[in-house]
Amino acid sequence: MTSVGTVISYPIPPYQNFPIQAQFYQPSRFVISNVTLGQTTVVTTSVDHNYVIGQEVRLLIPSSFGCIQLNEIKGYVITIPASNQVNVNIDSSQNVDPYIASSARTPAQILAIGDINSGQINSNGINSFLTYVPGSYINISPN
Repeated sequence: MTSVGTVISYPIPPYQNFPIQAQFYQPSRFVISNVTLGQTTVVTTSVDHNYVIGQEVRLLIPSSFGCIQLNEIKGYVITIPASNQVNVNIDSSQNVDPYIASSARTPAQILAIGDINSGQINSNGINSFLTYVPGSYINISPN
């Protein structure tokens, strides 16, 4: 017979699960402070980012920031020129309006795309069980 108030250790009861919070996962969402147009596009974030080369990203750019042609466009990080910049393989050299700094309520953002179910699987044969997913989400929560 169990006593009243006994906590079951596994599975973890819902009341013991901590809520999912964005800051507990890498890579994350970042606010865009500038976009440099060209054959590849350099996105500058307002703070240092945690993206890696090969990470797939999506740009979300409201119309008040200009370059709305890049809104909802996906690309891959090809270089990291600075700790707050990513160079993505999006060609913005033609027919793209320049980026305009704005104080709009919804900021321009760059978002990571990826989870455990996307990315490349190693081609080393059946004996290799490792999965290579560049930039997949990593739980960095304190618990």
